[in-house]
Amino acid sequence: MNNHHQTIIIGAGAAGLFCASLIGKCGQNVMILDSGKKIGRKILMSGGGFCNFTNLDIHPSHYLSQNPHFVKSALARFTQWDFIALVVERGIAYHEKADGQLFCDNSAQDIVDLLEDRCKKAKVNIQLRQQIDSVEPIENDPNVRFNVRANGIDWTCQNLVIATGGLSMPALGASPFGYKIAEQFRISIIPPRASLVPFTYLENDKIFTALSGISLDVNVSVGNQAFRGDMLFTHRGLSGPAILQISNYWQPNASIRIDLLPNQSIVDFITELKATSPNMLLKTALSQLLPKRLIDLWIEYQRLAIGNKALAQLSKVDFNVLSELIHQWQFQPNGTEGYRTAEVTLGGVDTQFISSKTMQANHVQGLYFIGEVLDVTGWLGGYNFQWAWSSAYACACAIAES
Repeated sequence: MNNHHQTIIIGAGAAGLFCASLIGKCGQNVMILDSGKKIGRKILMSGGGFCNFTNLDIHPSHYLSQNPHFVKSALARFTQWDFIALVVERGIAYHEKADGQLFCDNSAQDIVDLLEDRCKKAKVNIQLRQQIDSVEPIENDPNVRFNVRANGIDWTCQNLVIATGGLSMPALGASPFGYKIAEQFRISIIPPRASLVPFTYLENDKIFTALSGISLDVNVSVGNQAFRGDMLFTHRGLSGPAILQISNYWQPNASIRIDLLPNQSIVDFITELKATSPNMLLKTALSQLLPKRLIDLWIEYQRLAIGNKALAQLSKVDFNVLSELIHQWQFQPNGTEGYRTAEVTLGGVDTQFISSKTMQANHVQGLYFIGEVLDVTGWLGGYNFQWAWSSAYACACAIAES
């Protein structure tokens, strides 16, 4: 067995597989090492099994990073249209959902198959169930810069690409390995935390577990950032696309603002109804707009004590209370559900130490970081997959040209 490869990539996820296929296509010999039993495990789980592989509207503003300009170069060089072209060329049927999100018609397996076939054509050597024991630099040899020990076997390479992802979904093999390698080479880590993740209830809010399964179209905001979309009450807290989106921007102990009727002023609605049905109870009127279970719960727990008043009895103060409750509901999460259900990891390898054009560590020749392991987090909706494709492309181009 040839234990030397020009490039070794650690991680057989979206970024690692795509990067390997591109480097191999240029004629270099590439090997992927991964601890799992099969490739693309997170791809297969994504998008409810249909893989939201990119978005029609990709812009640097859709990404969070301590270094917000970092994503611009890679996203510009390999765009969503470039990956869509590969999907079309492959004959993969796909469809658009809300906000430009693109999903496979058939299965996420289609994307894994695309990447696997590209790797096969490029003669990429994929080694699974590989436990990485150590990574050590080799001095004074530009052709052999790293020694990677996996399952007790030593492999050497000129270029080492870390594509190990973040800490989200530990059941799929997520680990802090990539961060440890960065720290070994004196590269800082932005403290990671779970993101694109549901919130959990404080003790006082556990009354809302009775609403589990109810979904509402809401506007949710924190600071100057707001998202419109569905919010889902669960047994543990609040979830749904709007909540996952805002979790990227939420800080522990902060509250989020929720507008339960973003399309309509509750004051205007009740004022108009009051003119024609003054004896109607407020709770009856509200049931025309919001789930009855929610209104009954508010009344039972004195969060909407005015619910049993007739519309004609409502005072200006009552209208203010009603408007604040429905349009400015202040919800303070106890926390998040953590990495177990998080779609991505916020934070990661500090991009101040990485070239935005090549993904190479600034002070370590031949060491690259791509995908989620970096401090780059996209919005929900295909943005994180696009970052995987774009960062992999930037890295592959740099390696192929070196």
